[in-house]
Amino acid sequence: MNRWARAFPIALVATLCACDRAPDSAEAPAPAPAEVVAEVVAEVVADSNCGDTSALAAELYGSIERTLSWSAADMRCESMRRPDGDGIRLRFTGKAAERQLAIILALPGLEPGSTGKEFPTVATLTVEGSGRFFSTPNLDSCWSDISAHDVIDEVERRYEVAGTLYCVAPLGEVNGEAAISIPKLEFRSVIDWGAV
Repeated sequence: MNRWARAFPIALVATLCACDRAPDSAEAPAPAPAEVVAEVVAEVVADSNCGDTSALAAELYGSIERTLSWSAADMRCESMRRPDGDGIRLRFTGKAAERQLAIILALPGLEPGSTGKEFPTVATLTVEGSGRFFSTPNLDSCWSDISAHDVIDEVERRYEVAGTLYCVAPLGEVNGEAAISIPKLEFRSVIDWGAV
């Protein structure tokens, strides 16, 4: 047997052992966990209408007793016209003791740039995924003092709004007998009047 014949089996074994499947160039490598988290956070932030200074602070009493202190990074903010076209709804969503809460403030008398005291407000709080929600039945229980309502982008009609909600009666649970009291809630957010 010549030296080439003896060398061939050794070369073949070496080649087979070293032959791990090379990644297909079309396949992207799986992202590291930190990259996945960063992507999800970026998606949530991009989908939120919170400005850099947006915030919500409140004390909840009754069926849910919690102190809320949310910054723009802690929550999602949305704004939408009320169904009849009068005024606006502001929606804030954030975590409280491992539960996702959404607080909706409906202000029928609010118009772009308007400020003032005692805007009648319907306040609603939902515990997402539980089917539980609490709301004031009419405009007699809560009002909002709007302290700022400033233009951010005149072309797109984006405004930063800030105010304080006061409620003199609890939010009753719909289809239940529980209630939540929100005596005072301070908020700052963005209203996109051009899109609502």
